[in-house]
Amino acid sequence: MRRLGVQPQALGVQPQALGVQPQTSSSPPTEEGSRTELSAHTPITGERLLTVPASTAEDVDAAIDRAATAFRDWRTVPAPARGAVVRRLAELLTAHKRDLGELVTLEAGKIPAEAEGEVQEMIDICEFAVGLSRQLYGRTMPSERPGHRLMETWHPLGVVGVISAFNFPVAVWSWNTAVALVCGDTVVWKPSEQTPLTALACHTLLRKAAVESGVDPEVHQLVQGSAEVGARLVDDERVALVSATGSVPMGRTVAPRVAARFGRCLLELGGNNGAVVTPSADLELTARAVVFSAAGTAGQRCTTLRRLIVHEDVVDALVERLEKAYRQLRVGNPFDEGVLVGPLINNRAYTAMGAALAQAGVDGGELVCGGERIEGFGDEAYYVRPAIVRMPAQTAVVRTETFAPILYVLTYTDFDTAIALHNEVPQGLSSAIFTTDQRAAERFLAASGSDCGIANVNIGTSGAEIGGAFGGEKQTGGGRESGSDSWKAYMRRATNTINFSDELPLAQGIEFG
Repeated sequence: MRRLGVQPQALGVQPQALGVQPQTSSSPPTEEGSRTELSAHTPITGERLLTVPASTAEDVDAAIDRAATAFRDWRTVPAPARGAVVRRLAELLTAHKRDLGELVTLEAGKIPAEAEGEVQEMIDICEFAVGLSRQLYGRTMPSERPGHRLMETWHPLGVVGVISAFNFPVAVWSWNTAVALVCGDTVVWKPSEQTPLTALACHTLLRKAAVESGVDPEVHQLVQGSAEVGARLVDDERVALVSATGSVPMGRTVAPRVAARFGRCLLELGGNNGAVVTPSADLELTARAVVFSAAGTAGQRCTTLRRLIVHEDVVDALVERLEKAYRQLRVGNPFDEGVLVGPLINNRAYTAMGAALAQAGVDGGELVCGGERIEGFGDEAYYVRPAIVRMPAQTAVVRTETFAPILYVLTYTDFDTAIALHNEVPQGLSSAIFTTDQRAAERFLAASGSDCGIANVNIGTSGAEIGGAFGGEKQTGGGRESGSDSWKAYMRRATNTINFSDELPLAQGIEFG
């Protein structure tokens, strides 16, 4: 870790104090009784960094119990006072922005600009949540009965279980945690197995913020481990809301299990995002947006652009621009200056990319550029050049999300066909149109246009701001996180009727007795 320039102690993370033991060998995880160890690797070199004790079933149950106990008092704290903890967290994140960004680069392989951008997103959502702590508004409605008032109030929900993925190891946690805390909930977080160190850092900073704000640090709990750890959160009736980010198969497992116990679910699942390019599009602007959306983070974003649906009149000119840009992309160690694309997270991602490209070829696709592995970083480090593939049709492989930098290019002749192609996939997260035609833009944003939760004009599919609700439809799960009124998912609503008269009129004019 020192050779890579990252010092976890800078974040207040003391590995030994947290039960983290340095591990430099390539030996498999050890087991001590029923407690296994979770290995932290870096995709930059494939090296093992540290081992972290994985949570046992008893650990998870105890964490949920501590969170449930803390909730009894936390829910009674005034919301603006709850916001003070989140404000202090924002200050700590600002002070340690570079340190935490380096950990994100180390564990997720993002270039520093993107990693620090993710930390900035955490700071932004904390600021949003602090303001929200004074805006948890209900409504007053007119009552049909004289001398009565009808209103709704919002109350803390309970324990929120957060299950996050490797590709945004800190931002998605903060979306949930900052909002949940100001809403009066407590949190139990199960991060990705790929990113245990960033999780330890965030957990440490939040508990520090709580202590410095005079708040019980037990309002936040961290559990680490495999899918079995997450399953205990999913099945525990004390967890009022499960917010899970991951694959569609994971969502198919989580949703019915939470529903079976009448819990709440917030799902952020797959995204197979498309962009329509019309004949009037500014191709220079389009090319820049497409390269960032499709190749950034090595294609490992849920909002990565994967399908480009281009009018036949401009497709050759646009692909020529994209190919030129792709061939200039520097792929390599994200800590090296000038690198724009880092590694894939692991061998499984690399294998999936290769299989998808092979199938695209079988389906008649033409590889424009990319797809080859770049050697020289270690046997367990997987660097690939982002790929562009021109496809004759939207085949099954195009309709399937591959979490890697593959951009499929399709063509269309009329706008209705473009919309149909765009909406044909089962996922519905993010979308975009590139055009200077206002009618086309408005049609794309209308009810008969994009069927996604995010629809953009002249900007790529990635790079969402925290002020808007984030989430998607269809197999993306239907959840909404971050801004707008997403806070309502973390609270329960009560409708109140107050009779301030001397009479007892019944609703609907009913007379009884």
